[in-house]
Amino acid sequence: MKEWMEKKVLVLNLDHSPVGVVNVQKALVLTLLDKASSLAHFDYLTIRTVDRDFPYPAVIRLVEYKSIPYKGVMLNRNNLYKRDQHSCQYCGTDKGLTLDHVVPRSKGGKTSWKNLVTACHRCNTVKGDKTPEQAGLKLKALPFKPTLAYFLAEYAERHAEEWLPFLAAKTVG
Repeated sequence: MKEWMEKKVLVLNLDHSPVGVVNVQKALVLTLLDKASSLAHFDYLTIRTVDRDFPYPAVIRLVEYKSIPYKGVMLNRNNLYKRDQHSCQYCGTDKGLTLDHVVPRSKGGKTSWKNLVTACHRCNTVKGDKTPEQAGLKLKALPFKPTLAYFLAEYAERHAEEWLPFLAAKTVG
């Protein structure tokens, strides 16, 4: 499959909140059936058929508001590493990464977005069963619960700059 066919299209609800990402075929079907309108295009790409050219959609908005149950971003190792930019939140290294409970579970710390960080084995061992303060460690950034828009913006920075204006105000939650 060609690289341009792999470009993803951001789907916004009628209120401009992000609801997901689809492939270009799905985006074209939604726009041709008047279920969505195109808000932004990849300027350097065109979809050509036998008798017509279409601008390659980058962002589409649904024509009718769809009530989509909020599921949040799944708390898992991969998403925590993404949130923490694949680096230890104590020393900054990207080697030998694991997860750390900021407030240890033995001291009542929960397994949650706001209590888990990426840590290297060395810092995790130094910290042990203590809080960062007790271990003499300082967090580079406070842990937070990311939104879908946060991860979409991270993707957009590398693969789809056209999405950024539509995600700018919705990245922290």
